[in-house]
Amino acid sequence: MGRLLEHHGKQLLREEGIAVPAFEVAASAAEAGEAARRLGKPVVLKALVPVGKRGKAGAVKFALTPEEAGERAAELLGMTVREFPVEKVLVEEKLEIAREWYVSVTYDKSKKVPVVIASTRGGVEVEELSRSYPEEIIFCPVDPLEGLPAYRTREIWADLGVRGKLLLAASQFLQRLYAAFDRYDAYLLEVNPLVVTPQEELVAAAVVMGVDDSAVYRQPRLAGVVQLGSERAWRPLTELEKKMVEVNESDPYRGTARYTEMPDGDIGFMCGGGGGSLLCFDTLLALGGRPANYSEVGGNPTEEKVYGLTKGILSKPGVKGLFVCHNITNNTQVDVLARGIVRALRELGINPATFPVVVREAGVNDAQAREIFTAAGVEYYGDEITMTEACRRMVARMREVYGERGQS
Repeated sequence: MGRLLEHHGKQLLREEGIAVPAFEVAASAAEAGEAARRLGKPVVLKALVPVGKRGKAGAVKFALTPEEAGERAAELLGMTVREFPVEKVLVEEKLEIAREWYVSVTYDKSKKVPVVIASTRGGVEVEELSRSYPEEIIFCPVDPLEGLPAYRTREIWADLGVRGKLLLAASQFLQRLYAAFDRYDAYLLEVNPLVVTPQEELVAAAVVMGVDDSAVYRQPRLAGVVQLGSERAWRPLTELEKKMVEVNESDPYRGTARYTEMPDGDIGFMCGGGGGSLLCFDTLLALGGRPANYSEVGGNPTEEKVYGLTKGILSKPGVKGLFVCHNITNNTQVDVLARGIVRALRELGINPATFPVVVREAGVNDAQAREIFTAAGVEYYGDEITMTEACRRMVARMREVYGERGQS
């Protein structure tokens, strides 16, 4: 899944007919001051980073004058928020607030349908709402084939005690919010707070939006806007991680190839995901090995995708060996993995006799895979050994080639 920075989400909502605060984006204190001057009123400044809880992190500030806006922007631009450096700030008009509501559309993973979450008590996290004010929050599943008709949106807000013209406005707001959620293949579209002004107008004061990045190929409007793969990141993606996201997205129909870079490390690590792969990672560490990455591949990827991922794993500076290990692949052809991996090794000029490569695979077409790997000089094992034993063999090979510590 991919996140959108707040100003992009607000622009999409504005195009859908939803009111948002007037805003500009600034990359310097001077730009923030000029933006506040153009807006001509007190402003809110927010760090533009793809994480939530910015207020608790001190990454939301207020300013009465353009000069003060510049000063607050300088403070924000020097921050790091949950590992993300602040490179730009959102400068937007400060709203007059009578009440704060909460509304979002997301997916109910258990029921596998969209769900609307709404409350007339906003400005707090939805988890806190559910825990402390369960009687003031509504969860409404939506049939994706039927959509969200007007009568359903009126029922949601009416059940929360909204009446009169505000009920009609809230109903229309929710219809448009769901339309944006559906139109852009979103998995989360949250407005918190949804501000009710003294004039009883509804304004999306803060927006969080995430979309299915596997569907971006059919979303030209989002080109260059979605931060692909960012839902898995606890920090900004490295350049190599970004390249591996491109490898994965190059063919959205066949398999997955995910790559997370680790600091230092000298063993390239390719696995299938799940508990077995975590066991292998921990076992390598326990035996004195140092994985340079954690990379999952599965779902029957194409040879091209496996080849691209393997090249990426081996391109990280300091990688001196490759360990490939799945438990039993019942949905991935092992011979396809073999062709992609061997192709990358040959193209990079890697000799398995001097560069440790240990593969442990079992599953569909593993006999053909054994032939491919063995012909290429790769040390190959099937289910005649356990994954733990394969880890031991990988660390042993590193020590055989590079010395007792398995590194030079």
